[in-house]
Amino acid sequence: MQGFTIVDLVILVLYLTAVLLAGLHFAKKEMKGKEYFKGDGTVPWWVTSVSIFATLLSPISFLSLAGNSYAGTWLMWFAQLGMLLAIPLTIRFFLPIYSKLDIDTAYHYLELRFGSKGLRALGAVMFIVYQVGRMSIIMYLPCMVLASLTGINVNLLIIIMGVIAIIYSYTGGLKSVLWTDFIQGSVLLVGVTFALIFLLLHLDGGMGAILHTLSAEHKFLAADQPLFRPNLLKDSVFLMIIGAGFNTMGSYVSSHDIVQRFTTTTDTRKLNKMMLTNGALSIFIATVFYLIGTGLYVFYQQNTLPPAAAQDQIFASYIAYELPVGITGLLLAAIYAAAQSTLSTGLNSVAASWTLDIQASFSRKELSFEKQTRIGQYVSLIVGIFSIVVSMVLANGGVKSAYEWFNGFMGLVLGILIGTFILGAFTKVANTFGAVLAFFAASAVMIGIKYFVPASAVSIWSYSIISITVSLIVGIPASVIWSAATGKKAAPPADTTIYR
Repeated sequence: MQGFTIVDLVILVLYLTAVLLAGLHFAKKEMKGKEYFKGDGTVPWWVTSVSIFATLLSPISFLSLAGNSYAGTWLMWFAQLGMLLAIPLTIRFFLPIYSKLDIDTAYHYLELRFGSKGLRALGAVMFIVYQVGRMSIIMYLPCMVLASLTGINVNLLIIIMGVIAIIYSYTGGLKSVLWTDFIQGSVLLVGVTFALIFLLLHLDGGMGAILHTLSAEHKFLAADQPLFRPNLLKDSVFLMIIGAGFNTMGSYVSSHDIVQRFTTTTDTRKLNKMMLTNGALSIFIATVFYLIGTGLYVFYQQNTLPPAAAQDQIFASYIAYELPVGITGLLLAAIYAAAQSTLSTGLNSVAASWTLDIQASFSRKELSFEKQTRIGQYVSLIVGIFSIVVSMVLANGGVKSAYEWFNGFMGLVLGILIGTFILGAFTKVANTFGAVLAFFAASAVMIGIKYFVPASAVSIWSYSIISITVSLIVGIPASVIWSAATGKKAAPPADTTIYR
């Protein structure tokens, strides 16, 4: 059990330096305005696809998925199957709309569909709140793990991570973010696959031992785990797949850090390839993580547990104490750098949303490309600093499972947004009044459920389903009543719905 050595520390520093230099290299061409936020059209679709994968993966998945499998069952793995619902729906209904409209941001669609800058700004504000929470968790989790393994102060690690992420987003624009995401995602795929192979080679019984444990000890699913419940508010495997599907669809459709990738091209074939490749990579890596988690459960029945073996830290502890010197540093660096990559994506997308959805929309004068870029840089700096502070607060608190906490948070915020997008795309009658009323109704219902209803009464996996239902139940009648009362029955603008 060698732990984190000087060699690993050197590799960590060299890797982070190399990634930073790579990001700055791709930022050599000065891009302004929409090029800064949408790229210059030269980034291949496969780079963008891996970037989506790396953005959605993050250290939350890297650490928590293996931890969930190690400490419990494969129940949370079924959430990944939600992509089998989310990806076809996104490809079939939303990507053609986004391609035809050539949107600047996800919330640009809301303005085009409903003719409301206010609704566009509301969507942007919800996204920014969601993204700040996400970025804070993404800094907090890996830094807590690395602090326990290396002895470095957690606050210092958070500050270093945040500062490097700010440099990415401030100087590089989306093109730099996409290429660095590609590098991080590739390293993660190779590194995690190597870790699984190494574990299997050093496990008495190999893959057979894992499969036996999954069956004999009910590590795949607990014996009393319900596959389906008529009450869709209660946890079940079915609800997890459907709820996770709508959560993921919410990311694809209404979260600008993902939609921003779709704005890099209007070629629907390339967009479809991005989605399918991302889905395949995501399900593959989730399966690898869960195999690692169960493998670690078997391994530590045969061997002594390492220090810092808490649920969300068990995989990182294995990396530090069991993998060869040097490989340990590289994989821990990949975890840390993946967080920076996801952070830079978040900061760039928040900057784009604030600048284009709020500042430019309500400015009396048209903003020049130079001013848009300058505003975006200032926003990324301010939001980056704020996220560092929130992350440091979290680091001094406690979250039992960051992955489950984050999914509840994502379902709350993105669930409200996806309801509005579905109302706009799937109905012809919805108008601005109905959409705004539906937005606030869904927000009120979800806040009430989140903070005033016992967690045991309503599953986090039902959040998006509830929000979409409320949006449709409120939005459609409200739109019809408003049209009848005012005599205004305007048809939706061309290409803003699924109907031709």
